[in-house]
Amino acid sequence: MEMLDYKYLGELVQSAREGDSNAFAELYAATYQQQYRYALRYLKDEHLAQDALQETFVRVLRNIKKLQNPDLFIAWLNRINFRVCYDISRSRSKDNNVIYNEVPLKMQHSEVGLAEDEVLKIDQREYILKQIKSLPLTESQVIIMKYYQEMKLDEIAEAMNISRSTVKRYLKSGKNHLKQMLDQYRS
Repeated sequence: MEMLDYKYLGELVQSAREGDSNAFAELYAATYQQQYRYALRYLKDEHLAQDALQETFVRVLRNIKKLQNPDLFIAWLNRINFRVCYDISRSRSKDNNVIYNEVPLKMQHSEVGLAEDEVLKIDQREYILKQIKSLPLTESQVIIMKYYQEMKLDEIAEAMNISRSTVKRYLKSGKNHLKQMLDQYRS
């Protein structure tokens, strides 16, 4: 995992915010590989990962003036990349007409012949995914990568540019938050 000079990146961000296209190109060059690896691990498809990176950097370029603290560029970039990958993954699932690759989206509560237990399972999965999305971003991101993208802890750590122990901490706190939410749902 390469180490980035955050102070230097912050200076590049400041220059890019002032319209310096060379500074933006240098930001891109310094962060592209790490962001691509993350997108590839998340999406598991080279072409989708390339599409995700293109959209990520378009959003960065469009919104870089809104970044209040240039020293937080990497965290901001990671968040944008996660959102883009999540949206692509979600739309791909809808295009494939599945939810969690198990239950067809077309199955609705009113569909004839759908067992009551299946309807309840669909409702529970939808509720759980909604609750995961409502978690703090880092917790949500780690849980989705671990349980939906089936990534290993080391892969998540590398993709997010954090330590393995930090990944474990986010998983633990995310699971605790989910448990609290699910306990409220059941009562």
